[in-house]
Amino acid sequence: MLSEDQGNEIVIEVEDVPPEVQRHLPSNRIVPEKTLRLANSSFSMVSSTSDIDVTDAQTGSRRHHKRAKRSLRFSTSLTESFSQTLLSAESVGVDTPCPSHENIQGQKLIASLMSMTSRDRMKAIRNQPRSMEEKRNLRKMVDKEKSKQPHGTLELSCCAQCLNSISLAYRRPRSGLSELLDSVSLWQKTLKVIGGKFGTSVLSYFNFLRWLLKFNIFSFIVTFSFIIIPQLTVAERNTLRFTGLEFLTGAGYFTDTVMYYGFYTNSTIRHRIGGTSYHMQLAYIFTIGTCLVICLFSLLFSMARYFRNNFINPHIYSRGITKLIFCWDFTVTHERAVKLKQKNLSTEIRENLSEIRQENVKLTLNQRLTRLSAHLAAWVVSTGVAVACCVAVYYLAGNNSEFLESHRNPGAVLLLPFVVSCINLAVPRFYSAFRLVERYETPRQEVYMLLIRNIFLKISIIGILCYYWLNIVALAGESCWETLIGQEIYRLLLMDFVFSLADSFLGEFLRRIIGMHFIKSLGLQEFDIARNVLELIYAQTLVWIGTFFCPLLPFIQMITLFIMFYVKNISLMMNFQPPSKAWRASQMMTFFILLLFFPSFTGVLCTLAITIWRLKPSADCGPFRGLPFFIHSIYSWIDTLSTRPSYLWVVWIYQNLIGSVHFFFILTLIVLIITYLYWQITEGRKIMIRLLHEQIINGKDKMFLIEKLTKLQDAEKRANPSSYALERRDVEQPSPFHAWGHDAAHDLRFRQSVQEGNPQA
Repeated sequence: MLSEDQGNEIVIEVEDVPPEVQRHLPSNRIVPEKTLRLANSSFSMVSSTSDIDVTDAQTGSRRHHKRAKRSLRFSTSLTESFSQTLLSAESVGVDTPCPSHENIQGQKLIASLMSMTSRDRMKAIRNQPRSMEEKRNLRKMVDKEKSKQPHGTLELSCCAQCLNSISLAYRRPRSGLSELLDSVSLWQKTLKVIGGKFGTSVLSYFNFLRWLLKFNIFSFIVTFSFIIIPQLTVAERNTLRFTGLEFLTGAGYFTDTVMYYGFYTNSTIRHRIGGTSYHMQLAYIFTIGTCLVICLFSLLFSMARYFRNNFINPHIYSRGITKLIFCWDFTVTHERAVKLKQKNLSTEIRENLSEIRQENVKLTLNQRLTRLSAHLAAWVVSTGVAVACCVAVYYLAGNNSEFLESHRNPGAVLLLPFVVSCINLAVPRFYSAFRLVERYETPRQEVYMLLIRNIFLKISIIGILCYYWLNIVALAGESCWETLIGQEIYRLLLMDFVFSLADSFLGEFLRRIIGMHFIKSLGLQEFDIARNVLELIYAQTLVWIGTFFCPLLPFIQMITLFIMFYVKNISLMMNFQPPSKAWRASQMMTFFILLLFFPSFTGVLCTLAITIWRLKPSADCGPFRGLPFFIHSIYSWIDTLSTRPSYLWVVWIYQNLIGSVHFFFILTLIVLIITYLYWQITEGRKIMIRLLHEQIINGKDKMFLIEKLTKLQDAEKRANPSSYALERRDVEQPSPFHAWGHDAAHDLRFRQSVQEGNPQA
């Protein structure tokens, strides 16, 4: 006797009989009634399976989903026949009647999908165990049937129909926009090559560079649209002579252009009588403020997103083992793309294995004390060097005005930027040499320490320069001190870019020649992530400060970043080797953006706040000439709006939100609370992962003990076979049901062997 499940399995296997064998079957063979019942039960099982699979997407039940997929493994022939049904339906039309069971099941599936919402229907089709072509055809058939169905027969309410139509109308442009952004994404292939050859640690630098480039593109578009274009409409002809030296000094011809603050007018722009007016003071301060606010929220959003992806999601604690094993993309068919994908996977596997090996390293007490002493000595030396550099920059900046008065050479203004760029180039390399003494346990710790030391050096230098600009240059009584500060920042940015190019083309190339031909024990060098990242943060900090004094700085930074990407990429492929210690850098972007936010961006906000609220604008140039402070342009505008009843809501927002200290205090408190909650979630998930690992270890220990117990029982059985046989005879008493089950199982195995030997049986 066959059970119902066994009958179902046998019927499904018979369905796959080739056509050649089916032609030899006798046509007048009478199928037994029991076989028909089994066949019908098999089709009903598959039908219920499809319904369960569809209903699972609607209700979210994992148990039925697994049961449905387990049953669908045995219905391969139905999947093939359903694909044929879809193709035939697409060619001849959906309304073509077909009495086969496959078409009936396909119609039932389509009917069940039509009764769902759009989101549940998409999930159900996505969860179907079919190929992509079959899923597309199934979706087309469902859409065609829904379009033919009259509106009166729809079960959905009017509100649900409106929501579904709005969702569909929103989903299509969003998917099209995402595809467009993916197609125009910068350097996608180049980044894959870098990640495959050098790992995620080096790749994080180039991802950060691309992220900053997008940042500056947005800032340039905003400033160009609302500040530069309106000024160009009323700009007068420049009468200064262009010599070419302006590209280095930023002075001369560029002084009387839209590049600097002093060129902009303080009047209201109106091109015809009675036309729309454009207030340049408000446009200037609101545009700069809007850029800073959007940058602030972008930084917060990026930090939260990377923090969630790299610290909170539980899959990071498994180190992506599932991804490495099951993530092969079978749509990749090109030979070069396949090799690149293989290289990326092998690099990720090496990084994961290296991190596991580094976590298992344990140091003795003497080794810990030795490394602690080396770290302490390195910190003392690095802090002393940073303080000495800051003192040198302070005295040089303080005497810079006297030096420029005694030297009338136009190139004398490059002395301060030259000294600062030399410090920024030499001192980080000196810091990198500490790795020979400190010997950190993991490369990640080494990069973090170098980043902290370099950011302390560079931000300290920028702070001293800001003090020099706001307390010496701004109060020196110059005719247009805002333009002078903009020129200083331009020269610093340009000199830093020139030094970076020289270091890439000359320094790294010479280091490769020395390591490959003269001192072969050195070999090729490794890419210094900390030093290169801090160069980007340093330049971006100067851009944020200088945008108020030089609105074209985002455009200049955009060009320099675009050039630096290709320069660094070429130098990386020619002059560097992959890291000797592979390590994952999934959390590096979070740390980079955190350093960019604090202390870089927060320092910029403090500097600009002091400038706007405490300093007096120049009396002869710029859009704020004649005002006691920059912020008085906002005060005058609010006073004007308070006399107009239709704009009182703007006055209320300014007085109770923007101009209120309590509002910013509450906002800061909310941000700190959210950060604390994220941190607690991270710690909780770490504890959860650790407990799960302990449970897995305990399970392995139990299996080990059971195996040992089984071996002891086997040894005891071999030592006393007679007593063991007597004990087994007393415990196991056979029953008539047991004997009948044994005979039935033997009969079933005999029947199956006969059917395998003779398919026509």
